[in-house]
Amino acid sequence: MTKKKPLRTCLGCRTAKEKSELLRIVRTPDGEIAFDRTGRKNGRGAYICRNPECLKKAFKAKSLARALKTEIPGEIEARLLEEIVNAGEK
Repeated sequence: MTKKKPLRTCLGCRTAKEKSELLRIVRTPDGEIAFDRTGRKNGRGAYICRNPECLKKAFKAKSLARALKTEIPGEIEARLLEEIVNAGEK
């Protein structure tokens, strides 16, 4: 019997995909908001596609802020967007 792969929903496009296909954004217990490259960081997490447009949609609809249960300042939005664009170029 094969093990089922966990599914998560992208906050931007609302598409369910395998956890490994999505990026995790985490709010750590000390309030830092960052990408979780390992998927195991301690804190409240939310998932987003590797597409910058999905991240923009999540910011616009405030779904990322709702999922992380915190306000997301503009400079953190800009940093996350820059990181996802740079990750796509590699």
